Amino acid sequence: MSAKASKAAAAVPEQALPTIGGFRGRHLALTGRQIETEHGLARVIVDEAESPLTWLARRRGRDGRALIEAHQLQAGERLRADFTKAHLMPRTTSNWASPLPSERRGTGSERAAAVPEVMIAARQRVHRALDHVGPEFAGLLVDVCCFLKGLEDIERERAWPQRTAKVVLQLALDRLARHYGFAAQAFGRSHGAIRTWLADDAAFSVDAL
Repeated sequence: MSAKASKAAAAVPEQALPTIGGFRGRHLALTGRQIETEHGLARVIVDEAESPLTWLARRRGRDGRALIEAHQLQAGERLRADFTKAHLMPRTTSNWASPLPSERRGTGSERAAAVPEVMIAARQRVHRALDHVGPEFAGLLVDVCCFLKGLEDIERERAWPQRTAKVVLQLALDRLARHYGFAAQAFGRSHGAIRTWLADDAAFSVDAL
């Protein structure tokens, strides 16, 4: 580990892990993850069952394949991450003016100036992604990936037939994945091109062995 990485890791404040009872723990899919914070990488406990995409990625269809593929899950989670960074989730408190919790305000002009830039950049990425998938899929992706609505709720709210939401979601995630450059398989050249730097009057040749 480099000195810079060690310093960043040391800057992350230690936080106590949440206390979860045995009964509640049986109904959660808890796992540890590392997330990027303003202080560096921090390890947190998350409930993987919270996201409908994670639930779908773990389930298998009749053909034995996952209900959504890894690149589709990656695309949906990236949209969700940008949506969260953009502070587009509706607030449940009366403080609608400040993008930061009250305990973080007034900690320095540099942090105050950096936060709006991060939010603006995240909002631009969200808008670009939703513009790319089009209005036919944008609302569905926001509901499932960002607001974490289940497919049954989607079908009931939109009066869709059963199992329709899964098919439409797969199409939407495919288009979103193409926007981010994700694919089920990686394709490329079998070998890289040979590049040389020669003088104007020089010639390059390969002698057969």
